[in-house]
Amino acid sequence: MNMSDALIISGVHLDLTDALKSAVREKVEKLFKHESHIIRLRVELEFNANNSKRNEFTAKGHIEIKGPPLILSASTDDLYKSIDQMVQGLDRMLRRRSRLRTVKRKNVHEIDLTTKIPKASSA
Repeated sequence: MNMSDALIISGVHLDLTDALKSAVREKVEKLFKHESHIIRLRVELEFNANNSKRNEFTAKGHIEIKGPPLILSASTDDLYKSIDQMVQGLDRMLRRRSRLRTVKRKNVHEIDLTTKIPKASSA
């Protein structure tokens, strides 16, 4: 699947400029390089204006993949820093998921059966 078909970018309380969209595409491109089985990646960028003097930007990433989805959000005072932290966290989750799958595949357990299994006769 092509990355542009599987990537959905949305903005909450902020306008998505072309520069912002291309920055997100550039950052998440490595996720698709590391994991080819990603069905869909939704990125939600949000602006929170608090009562305090500091504004907060949140980047939420939601990867739909075979098995449970991977969801992560990062909040900082800089939108691009939030995007970087979100992508790094999702990349870490994908690598951990891949590593656990290979460990489970290599760790084979013997099965003890209490009954005898009859041999199949060849006809």
